[in-house]
Amino acid sequence: MFQNYADFDGLGLAGLIRRGEVSASEVLEAAISRIEAVNPALNAVVRPLFERARSRVSSGVGDGPLAGIPFLVKDLLAQIDGVATGNGNRLWSHQAARGDSELVRRWEAAGLVIAGKTNTPEFGLTPYTESSASGPAYNPWDLTRTPGGSSGGSAAAVASGMVPIASGGDGGGSIRIPASACGVFGMKPTRGRTPAGPFIGDAWSGFAIEHVLTRTVRDSAAVLDATHGPDIGSPHPLPVFAGSFLDAVSRSPARLTIAVSKTPMLGKAVSADVVAAFDEATRLLADLGHEIVEAAPPVDREAFSMAFLTALAGELRADIEFTAKTFGVRIRPGDYDASSFGMGLLGDGFSAAELIAAHRYLKLSSRSVLGFFQDYDVLMTPVLSSLPVKIGALQPSAAEKALLNVLGHVGGGWLLKKLGIAEQLAAQTFEFIPWTPVFNVTGQPAMSVPIGWSGEGLPIGMQFVGRFADEETLFSLAGQVEQARPWKDRRPPL
Repeated sequence: MFQNYADFDGLGLAGLIRRGEVSASEVLEAAISRIEAVNPALNAVVRPLFERARSRVSSGVGDGPLAGIPFLVKDLLAQIDGVATGNGNRLWSHQAARGDSELVRRWEAAGLVIAGKTNTPEFGLTPYTESSASGPAYNPWDLTRTPGGSSGGSAAAVASGMVPIASGGDGGGSIRIPASACGVFGMKPTRGRTPAGPFIGDAWSGFAIEHVLTRTVRDSAAVLDATHGPDIGSPHPLPVFAGSFLDAVSRSPARLTIAVSKTPMLGKAVSADVVAAFDEATRLLADLGHEIVEAAPPVDREAFSMAFLTALAGELRADIEFTAKTFGVRIRPGDYDASSFGMGLLGDGFSAAELIAAHRYLKLSSRSVLGFFQDYDVLMTPVLSSLPVKIGALQPSAAEKALLNVLGHVGGGWLLKKLGIAEQLAAQTFEFIPWTPVFNVTGQPAMSVPIGWSGEGLPIGMQFVGRFADEETLFSLAGQVEQARPWKDRRPPL
């Protein structure tokens, strides 16, 4: 048995395999053993694919930089031929996919060995991972707290040493939120940097993009080197990056002008723990020689929150209607979780004109945010306004669930609007994640870097946002920060 498996990041494991110091089979068995030992406490892996992974290794993994690295795929968006993509939903849980997503093909072509699929909230909606279809995922740093969402299972798996790399998707912070909550590195690439096809044309109207969560910066960069570039029919094609993101990690950036802000863009309050971690990160950036300026792009909190919520409500309604049509059933509240069903019901209450108006507002708002980066190389904010919340803290109450159930049977989306439920939902959600959604709308690259820690030893990530299509600068900065404040060997007590 390969005893030191959890001491290595992905590229470290691939190097051992390439040099013949350990076999890909031994590495995979070590990963499976770790998953079997730890997952019962975390519920991070909801679809083990161990035999598929063993078959893949026995047929050969190649000799590329990622060959033989055990890997987990989020159970949302990315499709694996013959394997269900559960989407955190009861109906989808047993529907096998027909064909591989382009991103899955690229992961496997690069040598990654898919060993399972990870827990996610229903349709990836919430910043916590607590679907009724799969049960809650737990944070390895504190089992009473959420690992975040929607890539909560992937973050918990990486933080606990099950695998060094796991996939995630980010439509409102869903890579960065769990990366912060679990103390791992998470990069949301630029819109269009990684492929979304062929089964999805444009995930969440271009807000969502897939990449990975990792223990080290270099693993994230190496995966992006292997997977970036448009696929056929991409609605947001970017020119192929001519350099190497991995090379950028080991190359310190020039002196950057970094705007810093701890003022919430969409919420109102920030906890003392987060403020202390932010201030320490600001001092670190100054010590590294960067120019620090207190500044933030202009965002109208109420208008932006409502426009974003309107757009998501429309997406959730479309998901629910597509699900019902696929399985030949009527739309029934009991087939969905209250949070996603309520959002979809709200979407049914908006008119087409209101949805278009919301998208127009968000696109116009993006222009002013992107204009801000003409004067700054990078913006740093916290990722979350507080420490990871307790399991269940953001769930709808029993009374709210009962109301949604009743309204669901009578098509009461218009009543949700009239009661002001939309504003309540926006306020509750964006109070916890007051920074991340803005940069899904603008499409800029943004990352969560685990350089903050609370007094009780819980991780606090800092968000760094770059100019459009400039992951290179972010990777260089992240590599510099990682070298100054290493986090790889900080392990949760689990």
